[in-house]
Amino acid sequence: MTIHHTDVGAALTPGVSPRVQALLAEMTLDEKLAQLVGYWVDQGDEVVAPLSGEKVTSTAYADATVHGLGHLTRVYGTRPVDPIERAEWLWGEQRRLKAETRLGIPAIVHEECLTGFAAWKAATFPTPLAWGASFDPETVELMASAIGRSMRDLGVHQGLSPVLDVVRDPRWGRVDECIAEDPYVVGTIGTAYVRGLQSAGVHATLKHFVGYSASRAGRNHAPVSAGPRELQDVFLPPFEMAVRDGGARSVMNAYVEIDGVPIASSPEIFTDLLRRRWGFDGTVVSDYFAVEFLRSMHGVADSLGEAAQLALEAGIDVELPGPDAYPHLAERVASGALPEAVVDRAVARVLAEKEDLGLLDADFADAPTEIDLDDAEHRALAYRLALESAVLLRNDGALPLAEGRRIAVIGPNADSAEALMGCYSFANHVLAHHPGVPLGFSLPTVRDALVDRFGEVSSAFGCAVEGSDTDGFAEAVAVARDAEVAIVVVGDRAGLFGRGTVGEGNDADSLELPGVQRQLVEAIVATGTPVVLVLLTGRPYALSWALDGDTGPAAVLQAFFPGEEGGSALAALLAGDATPSGRLPVSLPRSAGAQPYSYLHPLLGGPSGVTSTDPTPVRPFGFGLSYTTFARGELRVDGAGGAEPGGPERGTGGERGGAGPAGHRTGDASRGAGISASGTSPEVRAGDAFAVSARVTNTGTVRGADVVQVYAHRRGASVTRPVAALVAYARVELDPGESAEVRFTVPASRLAYSDRALRRVVEPGEVELRLGPSCAEVDEAVSMRITGPTYELALDDARVVEVAVVRD
Repeated sequence: MTIHHTDVGAALTPGVSPRVQALLAEMTLDEKLAQLVGYWVDQGDEVVAPLSGEKVTSTAYADATVHGLGHLTRVYGTRPVDPIERAEWLWGEQRRLKAETRLGIPAIVHEECLTGFAAWKAATFPTPLAWGASFDPETVELMASAIGRSMRDLGVHQGLSPVLDVVRDPRWGRVDECIAEDPYVVGTIGTAYVRGLQSAGVHATLKHFVGYSASRAGRNHAPVSAGPRELQDVFLPPFEMAVRDGGARSVMNAYVEIDGVPIASSPEIFTDLLRRRWGFDGTVVSDYFAVEFLRSMHGVADSLGEAAQLALEAGIDVELPGPDAYPHLAERVASGALPEAVVDRAVARVLAEKEDLGLLDADFADAPTEIDLDDAEHRALAYRLALESAVLLRNDGALPLAEGRRIAVIGPNADSAEALMGCYSFANHVLAHHPGVPLGFSLPTVRDALVDRFGEVSSAFGCAVEGSDTDGFAEAVAVARDAEVAIVVVGDRAGLFGRGTVGEGNDADSLELPGVQRQLVEAIVATGTPVVLVLLTGRPYALSWALDGDTGPAAVLQAFFPGEEGGSALAALLAGDATPSGRLPVSLPRSAGAQPYSYLHPLLGGPSGVTSTDPTPVRPFGFGLSYTTFARGELRVDGAGGAEPGGPERGTGGERGGAGPAGHRTGDASRGAGISASGTSPEVRAGDAFAVSARVTNTGTVRGADVVQVYAHRRGASVTRPVAALVAYARVELDPGESAEVRFTVPASRLAYSDRALRRVVEPGEVELRLGPSCAEVDEAVSMRITGPTYELALDDARVVEVAVVRD
């Protein structure tokens, strides 16, 4: 097989320090290659990565580190180890690498951290779909900072999060790791996570770059058929935001191929786009075994050496989790097939990262002697995010629960701690292989929390999450008949590769609730006792039977794996101690047959007279009910947005104090500043920022939070455009009767798309801006005209809407 290497000189990392240059010049080829691999010290029979049981690194650890080591893989996150004892081992191992290798370079330690530091006894936060449902980048940033602090205290330098894949098909098992189906929500919240984690001194790793979530029919690792326009307008923007605005220091490849080209072998993605165009100067790491997969799964390489060369030349600097393919680069260099300068390029990046992390000067003298990985700050943030992310889908007056009623708590997830956590939580990712080992922290179930809140409750299991056994139905029905309200808790069980109903490798061909859970709910509803259905899931399910018509549950509350404080948060919401404020980050599907579906569809992507099928979701993106009511109006547009095309973002303060996360800034401004009305059809020059304002009022009787949403509908574009596309959002908390004006400064990029020449442009023409509680509901609309010549976006154009909240 012929391999064409890239233009090495043009792709070298610029600006590495003299220290890195000197160190690189001193290294032998063996020492260089040692820096480009990880080593999974604890890897055993546990399946915690794709085909990991078949890919165990054969090289002994002592032999693998003779010349140094790039990464240590998941020293805390592979099996339950005491954090302090493990830290003592890790500090000693770093000292050994410094003392016993010729150049004395310590290893980067990386861990998973999607729902918290994936280690025994560490806090577990809500899954990323819950972050999206909160529409609260600030809380996500604070959460990530707390996660980073725990990791850094235990000697971890790099976290393999966040996931920036845009949801395209809920059948895909990894949906629970994703944030939303809207690229802007993914970008702002994902960038907030990056800033939070890196503020603690831990490098974030963006994944999976790029297109992973579009795998065909929602099947993990399946080919992707996305065109260049979908790639540019949907999949790339969150990554660009996290790199350009968030300063992310690492990127991980996607496993998939796009149009026949495996991403792990694409210099167009990693070198031309990521580095040359976006200016990324960090490290690219392979997803686990992805380099070897170029040979065994994709079949584009005949040997491990060829697979390694393809990946390295594409721009993947480090092979994870271990040295499967990259050691074979020595043979490629010796044969003349690979210039050593390509190796040098990657090594320089790794050494620069180690220098930036302070590893080249660290002495590892004193390991920590005590640590609390689930302190009061962790729990408060976990509770806040769980509270903000639960979405009320239906309420016929059953909620909030009245005091003094006889309550039955029924269902397989009612008394299950594991049901509160996602696939990449330590409990479901690792402890599932170690039965009998305790969680190591407090994790009250929904039933536990309801008992704490209401006192005695009756309960019944009903059925398992999976399987067809209905033997428990009779007891559940009897318990429900004796109660005045039945809370039925059903949903998913997260796991990996066939263990569980959702998670990595757990794709679905049906979007009905797993097992016989629907039948259980319907049996309880048939008793006549009012039913409150609580869903603990990692994907949205087809719930028209529960949400439409008069025969379903009286109320439905959706929680996406809400984490360690999820039970307590849900109990507070059911009791009315807090008001639901989550909004759907994904459309609630009508059926599996309607997939893939996105609210970002053109006219013919929705219902029409030319097809007998209707993909309209049961509940739309952005939907969520509350115990209070909100009035939205006074939507205005002004072309004087306060920013020049191509200029920097100009932020305000954070609503809770300080600058808001991810450039999505919120703040209280003085009344009357900034934005003026300019009629119903204002004109804005293509490429200019513009101002949008709206008023929201809490017209109910309890405090609540509204998510103010502004969508755009474009007419007469050169290519088809979505019926509605989110332009801006703001989460606003209001007391009863309180009003606020929300002011958005919208950069040109929010109206940009790829034209027929695949240029990202803002074209002149009519745009309708819509204010509403979801993508499908309009409270008020205003038309604006974009004038002047077509404007092509520049790399430095602002990507993020600035937000100010002006309270009366």
